Amino acid sequence: MNKGKIVLAFSGGLDTSYCALWLREQGWAVHTVTVDTGGFDREELAAIEASAKRAGVAGHRVIDAREALFHRFLRFLIYGNVLRGHSYPLCVSAERVCQAEAVAEHALAIGADALAHGSTGAGNDQIRFDVAFQSLAPDLPIITPIRDQGLSRQQEVDYLTAHGIEVPPATGTYSVNAGLWGTTVGGAETLDSWPELPESAWPGGAPAARADESRELIIAFEQGVPVSLDGEALAPVALIDELAVMAEHFGIGRGVHLGDTILGIKGRVGFEAGAALLLITAHRELEKLVLSGKQLFWKSQLGDLYGSLIHEGQAYDPLLGDLEAFLEHSQARVSGEVRLRLHPRAVTVLGQRSPYSLMDANTAAYGEANHLWSGDDARGFARVYGVGQRLAGQAAQEAQEAQSPLRGLKCG
Repeated sequence: MNKGKIVLAFSGGLDTSYCALWLREQGWAVHTVTVDTGGFDREELAAIEASAKRAGVAGHRVIDAREALFHRFLRFLIYGNVLRGHSYPLCVSAERVCQAEAVAEHALAIGADALAHGSTGAGNDQIRFDVAFQSLAPDLPIITPIRDQGLSRQQEVDYLTAHGIEVPPATGTYSVNAGLWGTTVGGAETLDSWPELPESAWPGGAPAARADESRELIIAFEQGVPVSLDGEALAPVALIDELAVMAEHFGIGRGVHLGDTILGIKGRVGFEAGAALLLITAHRELEKLVLSGKQLFWKSQLGDLYGSLIHEGQAYDPLLGDLEAFLEHSQARVSGEVRLRLHPRAVTVLGQRSPYSLMDANTAAYGEANHLWSGDDARGFARVYGVGQRLAGQAAQEAQEAQSPLRGLKCG
């Protein structure tokens, strides 16, 4: 029975290998797509292609989407200084949407009859894939064998083994997802809110840096986009890769995020996102130098909202485009350099400079002197500035006196 072409988002792992074989057994001509959003090397991509061929797919495609990921989403996460829960740089959220987009576009390009992914029914990724597929290819049905069948890992292994496909055993205790914007780590400890992830959970183990080791570096931005590292011009993807290596050496960017999932339950995940943390830290400090207080306030609010939309699989809500227009416009003068010092597990901002700096020591120095106003001007400003609070305090005092039980009593 020939059901037509189906395009499957394919990672080469157990779930998607099961999907590829099961869909073929159901009569689909399966076309697998692996979208590289970082974290793959040539050997891994070759192994994934071999897995697809063992499952008997009709075609396999690798799409390098690292630059697309940066320009489509990551630059806006930098513009908005987005750290969910004030800590997590959304390592997976934007990648999944970007991957889903590439898979849907490929399906439309080859005239596919359906789309498929291997997400379970228990996490956020199923929503991100489904929403992207529905938005970009609304006429194509979405097939999700893992979610629909609710199989155990052993049942999937047994099915593949019965069809002559050997599945390598799990390589460790922890589930690791590596990408351009960071790596997430899940294990027994992240199923509870109390346990600590041990050093062995992280792909690189304990940080290699000595306790007294440090390193200075300079990141340059042009209109909010990182463009050079220590004076060397680099494309954003290459710059992120170099920063990730530096950060991993010092153990910078590791943490555990606990927050709300799309499904309404709490979730906990470990992450290592050193490059993202360094870029957001540097960018935020540069913005403090070149943007007004009101700009900084509203950027903080709208940047968090942008991050929430991406995290919650709402990348196609029209509001996202409105927020992107605001964030991009806000970066017109976010150009300059930021100097950082890396320590084991920590980063310190040493300084920032920009041709658009709003800090001018020749005009005024906070707490020292100024040339824009006199002492009398300052005294008058302080008096006028406090009028509202003075009146509020006066009104509160009069109201309190009016309610006093001793009001109007006289002696004698």
